Amino acid sequence: MRNTVHVRPRPRPEIMAIDVYVPGKSRVAGVANAHKLSSNESALGPSPKAVEAFLRSAGELSLYPDGSAVALREAIGHRFGLETSRVICGNGSDELLALLAHAFLQPGDEGLYSEYGFLEYPISIRAAGGVPVAANEIDRTANVDAMLERISARTKIVYLANPNNPTGTYLPFSELKRLQAGLPLDSLFVIDAAYAEYVAQNDYAAGIELASTCENVVMTRTFSKIHGLASLRLGWAYAPEPIIDAVNRIRGPFNINGPALAAGVASLADSAHIERSLDHNRRWLPWLCEAIRDLGIGVTPSVTNFLLLDFDESGTTARKADAFLSSRGFILRAMSAYGLPNCLRMTVGDEGANTSVVAALTEFMSDRNG
Repeated sequence: MRNTVHVRPRPRPEIMAIDVYVPGKSRVAGVANAHKLSSNESALGPSPKAVEAFLRSAGELSLYPDGSAVALREAIGHRFGLETSRVICGNGSDELLALLAHAFLQPGDEGLYSEYGFLEYPISIRAAGGVPVAANEIDRTANVDAMLERISARTKIVYLANPNNPTGTYLPFSELKRLQAGLPLDSLFVIDAAYAEYVAQNDYAAGIELASTCENVVMTRTFSKIHGLASLRLGWAYAPEPIIDAVNRIRGPFNINGPALAAGVASLADSAHIERSLDHNRRWLPWLCEAIRDLGIGVTPSVTNFLLLDFDESGTTARKADAFLSSRGFILRAMSAYGLPNCLRMTVGDEGANTSVVAALTEFMSDRNG
């Protein structure tokens, strides 16, 4: 006779210790045609050539996609001058970040990241049975000395978003090299360069050189930002072949859908559209920064397509601003989950969204100070 005591399958304790990732809001109840400025999506959307390639692929929906993503890896190799054998593609760079943790962490190993780093890092570390360790930042920028101080014999993976989400700050290439040189040889260094295309600073590098010359460095990239293909979930990584081999052994056999592969190849070939997107960001990022600072709202210097708005330390004003903007059809990202309850993150939108959200913030600050 079956035991009547209630028994059910139970997940590993470290899984239940994970805070569920909550994406930016997409809608506001009762508000039609809201401006979504919460997820750092492209203001100009995808390349028309990518859309055409996506639509053409509809006739092949009954077929499995290329499990090795050969055409996309070749297009990436051609675009960036990389060895195709060292490129791996994923269902968004998020999948690759998680697979790297599963491949290189054992239970009890530590994974290091910066204080305000992307929330996916501690999630991936815990899911793989590891222990997440955060290093303090200075001026909301990753600090190499602080990260090296947190290195231990158990550190087996180090994640660094450069530029960082949600702060928009970055480390120069000299600091990336210094961090890599200070890591144990058996610690994997993952450079998450999701926003690399937006950076214009001369001392910045995405990480290709380190991934090309160091046995323990991986650089990840995404099609979700400058390419405007967030809905298709498409990312890639460049790494030494032994690392690629390990991740290939645990990724799904058809982890990228066919329309995404086709759109990715087409998008890489449309350099004119990418340049238009960059021109748009070059115009509006500094305009927004200046206009918002003029209202008395703090803005963290950003090299990306988003800004971190800083209200009072209590977090009360940020919550009120979020509610006020939502009621007027502007969706920003609250930052409490990142330990920044006094901040909102705002994507650079199209011209209409940018000018009207500043007008709404002007009204909010006027009411608050009146």
